[in-house]
Amino acid sequence: MPIKPTIIVIKKVSRHRHHHGGAWKVAYADFVTAMMALFIVLWLLNSNVKVKQAVAGYFRDPRSSQAQTGTTKTGDDDNIPIDKQNAQKLKEQIQKAISAQKDLEKLAKQIEITITPEGLRIELIEDKNGTFFQSGSAQLSESGQKLLTMLAGQLKPLPNKLLLEGHTDAQPYSNDGGYTNWELSADRANSARRLLQQDGVGKSQISQVRGYADQLLRVKDSPMDPSNRRISLIVQWLGQRIDASVPATPVSEKTSVTKMSASLVPNSIGTAQPAPARPSPAH
Repeated sequence: MPIKPTIIVIKKVSRHRHHHGGAWKVAYADFVTAMMALFIVLWLLNSNVKVKQAVAGYFRDPRSSQAQTGTTKTGDDDNIPIDKQNAQKLKEQIQKAISAQKDLEKLAKQIEITITPEGLRIELIEDKNGTFFQSGSAQLSESGQKLLTMLAGQLKPLPNKLLLEGHTDAQPYSNDGGYTNWELSADRANSARRLLQQDGVGKSQISQVRGYADQLLRVKDSPMDPSNRRISLIVQWLGQRIDASVPATPVSEKTSVTKMSASLVPNSIGTAQPAPARPSPAH
């Protein structure tokens, strides 16, 4: 009689583990939140003054700072071209950037901004002791470097072209006929151009650099007035073509200008490489 095989049935009993309660999710969320806060702080530390002011203004008053932070319907775009309709906005923006700085208040009366047919003109006017340049030289002073660095930060995002002009008074540079007020005015304009480009203004953004010597005096009745020594930076209207043979409109005493009653502070300071200075009368 054949033997029947024995069938063995093995039953596995599955037991449920105790539920962990998801406490790790809370800890992980806290970790991610802390990392996000760290990255925001690091980003703010490396942001420019405009961004810091916008963030601080939002936390003080979210509604009033919407336009500044770009949260309104139209928003805010640094790349919007400057034209005759919105030039006043750039003018006020530069004024605010200067007002935010405190340690160069002595320059307040020597910065003038006006809206002209060729564009927004920013004038850096010398005094009798020399403010933006070393006396008789194309070497930028420390104050001149700080101011131009600040202006570079405001102007480099714009698609508009920039035109720079150098001017002197009628005092002859020296007895050396090889270097005159013509060279000095052009060298000073070029010194300003080099520093602007060093601080981020694109090479293609500079349209022209001009030296006028004493041919376009600011105070025509007083050719020796120190305020005739100046650098003019013009933010040209977008698409405007300026004939190099036609001088830009100079600022006269009758022109409506805005005198800054604000102060300045330095940002990172670049060093221009101007032409070597020569002994001369003060210019």
